[in-house]
Amino acid sequence: MPSEAELPALAARLLWAAFGLGLVFGAVARRTHFCTMGAIADIVASGDWTRMRMWVLAIATAMIGFNAMVAAGWVQAGDSLYATPRLAWLAHVLGGLLFGFGMVLASGCPNRTLVRAGGGNLKALVVLLVLGVSASMTMRGLVAVLRVASVERAALQLPATQDLPSLLALAGGWPRSALALLLGLGIGALLLAWVLARPEGRSRAVWLGGVGIGAAVVALWWLSGVAGHLAEHPATLEPAFIATDSRRMESFSFVAPAAYALDWLMLFSDASRTLSLGVAGSAGVLLGAAAVALADGSFRWEGFGGAEDTANHLAGAALMGVGGVTALGCTIGQGISGLSTLALGSFIAVAAIVAGAWLGLRWQLWRIERNG
Repeated sequence: MPSEAELPALAARLLWAAFGLGLVFGAVARRTHFCTMGAIADIVASGDWTRMRMWVLAIATAMIGFNAMVAAGWVQAGDSLYATPRLAWLAHVLGGLLFGFGMVLASGCPNRTLVRAGGGNLKALVVLLVLGVSASMTMRGLVAVLRVASVERAALQLPATQDLPSLLALAGGWPRSALALLLGLGIGALLLAWVLARPEGRSRAVWLGGVGIGAAVVALWWLSGVAGHLAEHPATLEPAFIATDSRRMESFSFVAPAAYALDWLMLFSDASRTLSLGVAGSAGVLLGAAAVALADGSFRWEGFGGAEDTANHLAGAALMGVGGVTALGCTIGQGISGLSTLALGSFIAVAAIVAGAWLGLRWQLWRIERNG
């Protein structure tokens, strides 16, 4: 167990490791065009399910890896933000719808926005700034007051943490670790079978993107939940997770870290503002994508196409910030990290995000048809 004097060095090692995982994440996402909004758009526009299979493969990889760690006794789903006993179902639904609609307007989710910014897209940089401000307002500002007074009130208090293994263990008396392994492997195998069911699910790009992104999520779970876990913090003598914003174990998510990154940059001289794994990982994604864009010659400066384009991206960024915080995550935070814990709220949020994106795409198509 490290002493209090050794904690800064431990935190620094964890941050550098998270940054390295972010580099891998960003490089893989750029190389394979990994994008959840793009996957949904491909289906709506042309019936192409290739990128959807990539996203599902990432979910399966993360789900199997996370629950294998639960079965080994390394981590517990209840130590994450996603699997608390309180199921804020309305926040997941409304936040997911707002986020999904917003990512269509902004031409991609926060992960894709980081990757696009790394490739020289200045529109994506503006989206990141607006996303960070709106997310901060939803966590601690005016929107936060409205959120807590409205949608947060509609919640169920469950008798156990909301991950499926814990709920089933309580209901049937079975060992939670065995249920985690059974459900993680079982659901993951079903998802994997669906990916492999069509030829496009067997392509090298799908497997590089799906397994690469999913493995990065598992690795960050291990980093925060095992390497960064203290059974007793030397100052408080209570369990602690080092260098996380939520004070729980965390994996990749990109809405709240955008707010915390702005907070750290603006208040850098305040010694209480420290870097977190989420911020370090996001920085790695940006630079990893930039490295690939520069290496393959795809780096291009790109700006807004006009007033309407600007308005759409600003509105989309704001909706993603508000919706992502309200739903407790994005297409990566809830869509891969959250689903890997088998939390009920994550399933609800992801379904709402997909529905919101579908509505956004249908709205865009309707506008195009109406304008001739």
